[in-house]
Amino acid sequence: MSKISAVAKNPPTILIAPLDWGLGHATRCVPVIHELIKLGVTVIIAAEAAVKVVLKNEFPAVEIIPLKGYEINYSKTKAGFFSKLIMQSPKIIKAINYEHNWLTRFLKNNAIDVVISDNRFGLWTKTVPCVYITHQLNLHSPNFALTILGQKVHYSFINRYTECWVPDYEENGIAGKLSHPIHPPKTPLKYIGPLSRLKKKKSKKELDIFVALSGPEPQRTIFEKILAPQIKKSGLKSVFVRGLPSEIKNSYTDNDHFKMYNHLPSAQFNEMMQKAEMVICRSGYSSVMDLIVLGQKAILVPTPGQTEQEYLAAFLQDKKLFIAASQQDFSLSVQLEKAKKFNFQSAGDPQTNLKQVVKNLVERLRANRKIKGN
Repeated sequence: MSKISAVAKNPPTILIAPLDWGLGHATRCVPVIHELIKLGVTVIIAAEAAVKVVLKNEFPAVEIIPLKGYEINYSKTKAGFFSKLIMQSPKIIKAINYEHNWLTRFLKNNAIDVVISDNRFGLWTKTVPCVYITHQLNLHSPNFALTILGQKVHYSFINRYTECWVPDYEENGIAGKLSHPIHPPKTPLKYIGPLSRLKKKKSKKELDIFVALSGPEPQRTIFEKILAPQIKKSGLKSVFVRGLPSEIKNSYTDNDHFKMYNHLPSAQFNEMMQKAEMVICRSGYSSVMDLIVLGQKAILVPTPGQTEQEYLAAFLQDKKLFIAASQQDFSLSVQLEKAKKFNFQSAGDPQTNLKQVVKNLVERLRANRKIKGN
């Protein structure tokens, strides 16, 4: 068998593992995985729990192996959010060390050509190229000293990776200063544009409101209890997606105008979101990218105490792209009235160079294999 035919019969294998803080890291990996599969790459996903469910629904033929998440617990109050996160630092460090040791063991028994980690700090190795995906190069916290310390720690992890893919534009970014630090890490950055599993299509507006809940507990449930009764009472035609892919029962209809789902597959989620006049969701960056790609109007409600989301909501409202609202005193009628007067601006036609970046990566792998003759 020639070296070239051997390479063709043994495609590169890439391991990809998203963080388990909400579902956004998983959903933004979907277009990356699609591009890899199109190029004939064998993809292995490392995930558990809700992240595994989401990605298994998207890629039923792709192998998913178990890898524990960070399993962070969040505060019930905004004031306690940061302190509770800090108190779990030992747990986070333990999870990082665990996944790093897990990867070392896994690579000894499996032929992996590249590792792609979406915000998981410990999935790096010197034996194969490792890609880190993040939009948050700049960290935010209520404490300046801890922000500086956290920034140094974050960069110390990023700098262990071969390269860092940033899902934003290199100029006029939609993540603002989060993705555009004054002092970047040493690891080469590649701005790949917004990542979304959704596609913009022609669609009639048949819904008044589409709600896409997501994010960690207990804040997900707290916001649902605030929002769902107001939408039911409004009489507006609405679809409410709870962001619970692991729940068995999927749909619940209270009346003719209100329908609730625990989770929706991407195609149905895509269709229903585009049919809505207004979207209500968290200001997590993956949700923001979905909205940008579809060109949807939205009311963004940050998870209380999550400084990244609070910054994004305020930044994007200043740019007139979306409305920002607080969970604590959320009033549907007030926000919808605000939306009537708000001068929504278009973010323009989103551009991405994901295809080219992934293609370049795979071509480098295949070229190296030809040189090595395997």
